Amino acid sequence: MSLAPLARWPVAARRAVRWVLTDIDDTLTLDGRLPAVAYTAMERLSQAGLHVVPITGRPAGWCDHIARIWPVAGVVGENGAFWFRHDPQRRRLIRRFLVDEETRRANRHRLDALAVRILAEVPGAGLASDQLYREADLAIDWCEDVAPLDEAAVARIVALFEGAGCTAKVSSIHVNGWFGAYDKLGMTRRFLAEAFGEDLDRIRDACVFAGDSPNDQPMFGYLGNSVGVANLRRFAERMTILPAYVTDAPGGLGFAELAETLLAARR
Repeated sequence: MSLAPLARWPVAARRAVRWVLTDIDDTLTLDGRLPAVAYTAMERLSQAGLHVVPITGRPAGWCDHIARIWPVAGVVGENGAFWFRHDPQRRRLIRRFLVDEETRRANRHRLDALAVRILAEVPGAGLASDQLYREADLAIDWCEDVAPLDEAAVARIVALFEGAGCTAKVSSIHVNGWFGAYDKLGMTRRFLAEAFGEDLDRIRDACVFAGDSPNDQPMFGYLGNSVGVANLRRFAERMTILPAYVTDAPGGLGFAELAETLLAARR
C-alpha cells in the first residue's frame, strides 16, 4: 500500500466535505503541544461552516474541556467509550456513554488490577499521567512521559491486555485497553446520529478523518476521505489499513495543511 500526497485529493471531493473528524495526539499536536496554527485551523474550519470533531483516545476529563472550550461540534473520547457535546443554547454539556455507570465502575476495578500486573511485567512502562481522568479504559504510557519502549515491550503490553479479555489499541503515546468491542468508528456513528440526526453511511463522502497511528485504522478503513499527517509514516509498516492521502508536514502543522486544502477548495 502507498500513501498519496494530499495534492492528489480531487478538488470536488474536498469541496464536498462538511465534517472534519480528527485524532488529537500527534495529529493536532506537535511534540506534545497544541500549536497555534492547529487551533486556528479548527477555528477557521468552524467559521467556514464545517463541523470539527476530535476523535481521540484521551480521557473524559480532557474531553469535558475540549467540548466546552474548543471550536468543535463535539468530541468522541477514550477510543469510543463516549461522546460529549456542549449545547450553547441550553448552556449545558451533553454526555453519552456506551455503558452505564455501574458497569464502568466494575470494569474500573478489573482494569486497576490489570494495571498492577502490566507495570510489574513490562519494565519501563508507566501509567498514563491522564489515567486519573478516565472513565472507561486503562492507558499504559510507552513513550509520552517515559523513555520510549521497543516494539517487543509494546507487543507484550498488548498481549497482557488481550489475555485479560480486553480490546487493546496502540496510539502514538499509549497502549489503551478496555472491556468491550467498541472503537472510534462505532461511537462516531452514534455521535452523528444522536447529536445531529445524521447517518454516517449517508454522509460518508461529506466526512474526512485525519490521524497518525494504528488506533486510527477503523476510521481510515471506513472513510475514503482519510488523511494521515506526515509522522504516520513511522507506524506504516505495522499497520494493515493506511489513509488515502498524507500531508507534507507532521502533527498539527499537517492538520493546518489539511484545513487550508479544504478551505481553498471552497473559495
